[in-house]
Amino acid sequence: VQLQACGGGLVQPGGSLRLSCAASGSSFSFNTLGWYRQAPGKQRELVASITNGGNTHYADSVKGRFTIFRDNAKNTVLLQMNSLKPEDTAVYYCNYKSGSDLYSMGPYWGQGTLVTVSS
Repeated sequence: VQLQACGGGLVQPGGSLRLSCAASGSSFSFNTLGWYRQAPGKQRELVASITNGGNTHYADSVKGRFTIFRDNAKNTVLLQMNSLKPEDTAVYYCNYKSGSDLYSMGPYWGQGTLVTVSS
């Protein structure tokens, strides 16, 4: 499975960005796509995840600001990030696994895309 992520960049506080990640080579009927992030000096953390059935999970820190959605036909997951804060600055990674567990990491990772929130 290969994951190709894009969409990061520099944005001012309060601004918006949309990340996208395309998965190829996958063959799992039931699967979960997720976004994780890792800030300098911190552990990688789950931001949001979504099953192919549409169930979602969000970290408390992004609820109400971020929305995860996917296009199953294209095996693509997107993360719409609104009202961005400086503490959202991190490298964002997409993740893929078989099954419908919204809370654990899968074995497949994208290359990471940097999001910087700064004035």
